[in-house]
Amino acid sequence: MNSTKGTPLSEEDFKRAVKEITRPRAVYDVAPGEAYSRFFRGLKEGKILGTRCPSCRLVHVPPKVYCQYCYVPLTEWVEVKDEGYVETAVVVYIAAERERLETPEVVGVVRLEGSGDEYRFPGLMHRICADPDDVKSMKLLGSKVRARWAKEKQGGINDIECFEVVQWK
Repeated sequence: MNSTKGTPLSEEDFKRAVKEITRPRAVYDVAPGEAYSRFFRGLKEGKILGTRCPSCRLVHVPPKVYCQYCYVPLTEWVEVKDEGYVETAVVVYIAAERERLETPEVVGVVRLEGSGDEYRFPGLMHRICADPDDVKSMKLLGSKVRARWAKEKQGGINDIECFEVVQWK
């Protein structure tokens, strides 16, 4: 029989070895990479850019550097419309910073137009300027939306303030 016994620790040894951290001291430094850097530059110019696969012709928005289906590099850039259709949506009550929102927001996935049938789900996840009741009633799903651009763009995803409904399903 194989014994898996370890060395028991006293309560005092355990407290010395294990220190509880009540607040994480994480510092994030994330580089967006080639594809997202160009995507963000496009947003600053009021354009939504994607990459097209030379093999299967699928357009990836947000852009990718490799097609996840064909495993080939994606080097062709295309601009898609800032309009599309709501594929899915939820009502959120907690902010990204984990604080409770005073007013709930609607977040969803928008399938953008401009790339025909070559566009691949899931699409662009973003805020949708809609009433939470429109999500609960399913009225929002399939509705046509258009980007509401920020007046002063910074080259980030918040250059699109939200997507507004232009035509209900």
